[in-house]
Amino acid sequence: MKYATIPNTNIKVSKICLGSMTWGNQNTEAEGHEQMDFALDQGVNFIDTAELYPVPATAEISGRTSKIIGTWLQKRGNRDKVVIASKIAGGGDYTAHIRTTGFSPSAIKEAIDLELERLQTDYIDVYQLHWPERDTNRFGIRDFKLDEIWKDNFNEILHSLDKELKVGRIRNIGISNENSWGTMRYLEESKKHNLPRVVTIQNAYSLLTRTFETDLAEVSLRENVGLLAYSPMAFGVLSGKYIRGNALDNARLKLFPRFARYSGEQATNATSKYLKIAEDNNLSLAQMSLAFVNQQPFVTSTIIGATNLNQLKDNIESVNLVLSDEILSQIDEVHKEIPNPAP
Repeated sequence: MKYATIPNTNIKVSKICLGSMTWGNQNTEAEGHEQMDFALDQGVNFIDTAELYPVPATAEISGRTSKIIGTWLQKRGNRDKVVIASKIAGGGDYTAHIRTTGFSPSAIKEAIDLELERLQTDYIDVYQLHWPERDTNRFGIRDFKLDEIWKDNFNEILHSLDKELKVGRIRNIGISNENSWGTMRYLEESKKHNLPRVVTIQNAYSLLTRTFETDLAEVSLRENVGLLAYSPMAFGVLSGKYIRGNALDNARLKLFPRFARYSGEQATNATSKYLKIAEDNNLSLAQMSLAFVNQQPFVTSTIIGATNLNQLKDNIESVNLVLSDEILSQIDEVHKEIPNPAP
């Protein structure tokens, strides 16, 4: 395994982070425990969850993923061997079953209270804001339109998180599904008012979604905020199984066809071209896709998810693959032809 240090901390994390959002829905508790056991044995020490998980989110199963992690921690007694990241859900119709108070001081306290209980631990290593409260172009929306009256609350949020940091219930803070303006506003507030500084940003990044490179990559590198890259496999599309037609019945897009962000005509065309590059170089498309993300200088850790151990093993092994300049050049040629087909 390879490791990186989370910026502005002394926390060393594996370059592969184990994502968990299928546990409690597509995967059972036993399967979640099995995945964590296997990943830890392979050197993975970083696990990402959220109060929203599993996804698709419903009131009946909300928080079940973190409970599965909690029972594993309790049974194994190995809390000191893993770094755990979690998230507070932002506002939205699809999270009203959790709360409707956004990132208010009471909401942050309540969210951490409940998550610590689910995880059966007394601290969370990296606590993240799952998405901005304000309306902005997140979750696959390309264009920004200013159509709301919103009160800037960056300072209040950081003060609330600072209280939790001071009592040790969280150790570091991060953001997720955020853009450049929001990231810089958090950094500005922390610097101006001596408030805690975000150390990570968790955004989508893959061969099909390289929008992070347009401006956030510069922010990440110059301001030292590490990317925790999620959906590096584009909901499994970049395994090639949907193009080949050999996806199993429990594959994510077969179970939940509404998650079609990476399945449009242009994305499918780009995926076919990336598949050819992989095959011409005797690589699996999955490992090539993950290796591409792993190699980016702004990526602290790549979040992978799997529904079985064979997938998990293949994904973890991608950390040992280093793509040549020639392969990277071929990838960039496809990107020039079909840039960011999935926003």
